[in-house]
Amino acid sequence: MHKKTKIFGSGNDAADLALDTMRIGKQAFVFVNTKSSAEKTAENIAYMLGKKNKGLVSQEMIDLSDRVGNVLSKPTKQCLRLAKCIRQGIAFHHAGLTNEQKSIIEDSFRAGLVKIICCTPTLAAGVDLPAYRVIIRDLRRFGMRGYNWIPVLEYMQMAGRAGRPKFDKKGQAIVIAKTKPEKKKIIEKYLDGDAEDVYSKLAVEPILRMYILSLIATEFVDTRQSLMDFFSKTFYAHQFKDLYKLEMIIEKILDMLEEWGFVKVGDIKSPALAVKQISLRSTSRSPCTSREFVTADELDGDIGEKIKATRLGKRVAELYIDPLTAHHMIECLKKANNRSVHAIALLQMICNTLEMMPLLKVRVKEYDNIHQEIMNYDFLEHPDMFEEGYEDWLNSVKTALFFNDWISEKDEEYILERYNVRPGETRAKLERANWLLYSTSELSRIMHFQGILKDVVKLKLRIRYGVKEELLTLLKLEGIGRVRARKLFNAGLKTLGDVKKADVLKLVQLIGRKTAIDVKKQLGQDVKEVPKGKRKGQLGLRKYQ
Repeated sequence: MHKKTKIFGSGNDAADLALDTMRIGKQAFVFVNTKSSAEKTAENIAYMLGKKNKGLVSQEMIDLSDRVGNVLSKPTKQCLRLAKCIRQGIAFHHAGLTNEQKSIIEDSFRAGLVKIICCTPTLAAGVDLPAYRVIIRDLRRFGMRGYNWIPVLEYMQMAGRAGRPKFDKKGQAIVIAKTKPEKKKIIEKYLDGDAEDVYSKLAVEPILRMYILSLIATEFVDTRQSLMDFFSKTFYAHQFKDLYKLEMIIEKILDMLEEWGFVKVGDIKSPALAVKQISLRSTSRSPCTSREFVTADELDGDIGEKIKATRLGKRVAELYIDPLTAHHMIECLKKANNRSVHAIALLQMICNTLEMMPLLKVRVKEYDNIHQEIMNYDFLEHPDMFEEGYEDWLNSVKTALFFNDWISEKDEEYILERYNVRPGETRAKLERANWLLYSTSELSRIMHFQGILKDVVKLKLRIRYGVKEELLTLLKLEGIGRVRARKLFNAGLKTLGDVKKADVLKLVQLIGRKTAIDVKKQLGQDVKEVPKGKRKGQLGLRKYQ
């Protein structure tokens, strides 16, 4: 624990401690519980530091600020807030930042340019940064039952960021307590208390479904007995001893996998005599085979119920998706095949999966708008509003609307304002959507759903680039993304043929000189500077021989 710092007297304990850290020439993390709190705390510290420094900023920090603020083609309000904080050597760090912004902040912290990082617990593990002091402002987080104390293990992860061996001989972890009773609770629970026990989650069905199918698909196990033998050697078995519950779950999952067509389960009858094949090799290395009759008992586990993955099951295991997700996709694709479906129907299909969790939640004030949107589209699944899981289905529709706005070329500022989804979160969701749409296309090929396959492939490209379908042709050109493709299309250059015929000066005006030259080369045309005597900067065009 640390005594309350009065040096700056702002009334903001976290900010005062952060500024005190800078005063002694050290760096610090300030842990808070939400992304918005991280941003607000960073802004407060930067504001106080700016007043202290009378607004003086080095050119190095101005350049760093410009760099981090212009990561996106069009900066969002979040980018501008971060850039403003960076000028004072303060940053915020959370899941809403892009990976490039996170890397810039972390590298700048290592270099000593950024002194304070206000962050959520996402930075509590897996990083090795020179933070002498860790300031933990929030030890409670809002959950299903209101504000609850975070686990001791999580506190230990945050506190463990202080005083890394490569950078300091010691470190300080400071927890801020607002009242004396809270201080007493923190000491009892986090400083003097023990960490929680670690329990195996193996019996959770989504986890077991993937593991069981993978074990069968890789032929690591081929009978029920060998499957149970494998799980009897796991941490779950060591911890809970009684495997009866696990056996029941495994039996249930095997039945589902067989019903869905991912595995085949067949009985091999136990005869009095069985034929055993033994491969022998001669000295000349030519194989030969002999037969000998043995009793069933001598075959041990070779006789029994055999389990084998189907071609479809093997591909599902290779795609590393939950078998339940694969079954859900296949059932939806059966309805979509050989009929016209809107992109949002396919988007809702992939959103209503465990892999896409957490979904965007429908707020009470949004119910009417979401139901109106539902009336506008023909979804591949539509549960009754009184069924269990209807709320989750509504959330999947809202998430699909988010993706639909992205492929309708809405920018990240619009996404942030409408859905409260920050650029980093947008990128994470797009990556998952891309993975699930690829999985959908693979399942379509195996199931011979050629009618819908083309639509899935197009949608995957649209998700990747965030464009309407009309721009897909232009995106075949390297160096052309959603912004440049839209500029070309709006200028009347809608096909590769149009771009090839276009005057190079027009392309330069639209997409820049370097990109214009490169595009012309991709289309089999060479661009060079025109000989002297012509207007400076004028370009000439000649066909490749």
